[in-house]
Amino acid sequence: MLSIVIPVHNEEPSILPLYDRLTAVLQKLGRPYEIIFVDDASTDRSYELLANLVETDAHLKVIRLRRNFGQTAALAAGFHEASGDIIVSMDGDLQHHPEDLPALVAKIDEGYDIASGWRKVRVDNAITRRLPSRIANWLMAKVSGVNLHDFGTTFKAYRAEVIKEINLYGELHRFIPALASFYGARIAEVPIQNTVRATGGSHYGLGRTFNVLFDILTIRFLLHYFTRPMHFFGKLGMVSTAAGSVMLGYLALRKLTGHEILVEHGPMMLASALLLISGLLMFSTGLLGEVLMRTYFESQGRRIYAVREILSRREPPVKR
Repeated sequence: MLSIVIPVHNEEPSILPLYDRLTAVLQKLGRPYEIIFVDDASTDRSYELLANLVETDAHLKVIRLRRNFGQTAALAAGFHEASGDIIVSMDGDLQHHPEDLPALVAKIDEGYDIASGWRKVRVDNAITRRLPSRIANWLMAKVSGVNLHDFGTTFKAYRAEVIKEINLYGELHRFIPALASFYGARIAEVPIQNTVRATGGSHYGLGRTFNVLFDILTIRFLLHYFTRPMHFFGKLGMVSTAAGSVMLGYLALRKLTGHEILVEHGPMMLASALLLISGLLMFSTGLLGEVLMRTYFESQGRRIYAVREILSRREPPVKR
């Protein structure tokens, strides 16, 4: 069964054309399906249109959020409600072509866990969208080790058991393949069409570049140090403590040889004290992180690993 999750926010002009094209594609596939629209507190008539469509099509489900939580939260709500074995996410502004959906699903049928869309030919503004996107995608590929050209597009297909294992917060929806790689997900990239937004304005722009950079740092930490935070904070603490100790030792030696420390080396003494204290704080943060990590996994019964399959050959019982 297929579940199509579509977050919408003030997409009134696009909803009916999207529904018509998507329904035609899904009917040709000949599989059971459901379409889940998540209305992220639209202020236009988006919800009214969706409510009317639900009355005419049993394949539809509409989730209305109480306020505008953002695209990541809307996707998380849709993933939670989805009942399909394969879950496809896409935007509601018609920049994603429903006709590309079968190619994504076909990759999942081949055995991949995630089929990620790749806007191979971009039609966005070169300065405000394409250049920042190319830089962010390059950085993300280096940080995560996942060799994708396009992390940013929402148009992706997921194996349900993979996507439901991932908890989404902030604006991390664009980095789901990187998060899934933590559990060993097999990821393929599928070229998709990209067209200019027909109506309305984009919710993304140059101002979000810094948010993306912060998210990349978050992903770096989650992928490499989530289950061992002491390895991250401990290294910083060791460097800081060592530097502070060496500097304080040098100052102590100068004091023993008759020099006036406060007059000659006041700034250096202050810097060494700050380095020593910062190092101790880093060690303490690492220890607290270790405790919190263990509390998180043990209290929720979560595992730090993911099993793809288990094979077993059992001998038939011996009759007596």
